[in-house]
Amino acid sequence: MTLEEIRGQEKDMESADRVQSAGAALEELLVAAKKQDYITVGVYESAKVMNVDPDSVAFCVLATDEEYQCDIALQIHFTLIQAFCFDNDVNVVRVTDIERLADIVGADETGESKDVHCILVTSPSANPWKNPALDKLGLFCEESRSVYDWVPTITLPER
Repeated sequence: MTLEEIRGQEKDMESADRVQSAGAALEELLVAAKKQDYITVGVYESAKVMNVDPDSVAFCVLATDEEYQCDIALQIHFTLIQAFCFDNDVNVVRVTDIERLADIVGADETGESKDVHCILVTSPSANPWKNPALDKLGLFCEESRSVYDWVPTITLPER
């Protein structure tokens, strides 16, 4: 094995650890935001928040799986949401495990699972919410952008 191959394996392991750490931070952030009622779940609900109070958006999660990969309308919404996030310096990540994400954010008042394709973490402009997990995810997104990964994919930890 050459030195380059060893370094390549080390980088792959480092990258996997970064993604796992980001997944744990994302779960922590979503749980904390839900407790504070600083979370908006759903594509249309998120679009409303972005339109009415764009300064309150602190973080964005886009979720999809194989079933929705070919949903053109959803992909158009994702493109528009990403454009909003990039224009307003909001970090955005992608998650591929919709079921796990739905478990974290829970069901609505009727007991039905929510549309978790888009989740916004919001923070009141008058009194910004500080959370260490939000800082960790911001750093993760910044590091990802430095290697031209504009919307990094995060893997949520297993339960």
